Amino acid sequence: MNLAKYILPLPLACLFALTLLCGLALPAPARAASAAEIDRDVSAALQKLYARSPAAKALGAKARGILVFPNVIKGGLMVGGQFGEGALRSRGKTVAYYNTASASFGLQAGAQTFGYALFLMDNEALDYLNRSDGWEIGVGPSVVVVDEGLAKTLTSTTVQKGVYAFIFGQQGLMAGVGLQGSKITRIHP
Repeated sequence: MNLAKYILPLPLACLFALTLLCGLALPAPARAASAAEIDRDVSAALQKLYARSPAAKALGAKARGILVFPNVIKGGLMVGGQFGEGALRSRGKTVAYYNTASASFGLQAGAQTFGYALFLMDNEALDYLNRSDGWEIGVGPSVVVVDEGLAKTLTSTTVQKGVYAFIFGQQGLMAGVGLQGSKITRIHP
């Protein structure tokens, strides 16, 4: 008996496993979020981030814009992906909506959720986001990921230019969070 015809090819099996893992581990939304839902989640995420990190609050007061993705879902089993929706705030008001997405292949397994905020400290970074047809992190303005150690030394007077990223609210089991390669694209909810 030839069992080869009954076994799924490896890429198809990986895709099936990823779909099953994400479907079981994380509740997938049936539709895209509305602008009001995104705004509500962004406001709540910023409040929590500012309460936890005085450095984020200080940068937020000086930033030209803050791009917040409050709930990014990431899953993988050999093949992985992540997706989330967020908003760009400038002077406390939402000026545009974006999604973030990425795909990857390699040694990975698990599922998690997390959020992140990108503090755009100068007009160059904000202009790049506004004029690009999707911003892939790692191409364009450089992004400094702020960990707890760096956050203790940052002040709004030492940071004048660039983009600073704060990752928050990690839940689930996955071998780390990376922003490199994430594509940020404008949406119209």
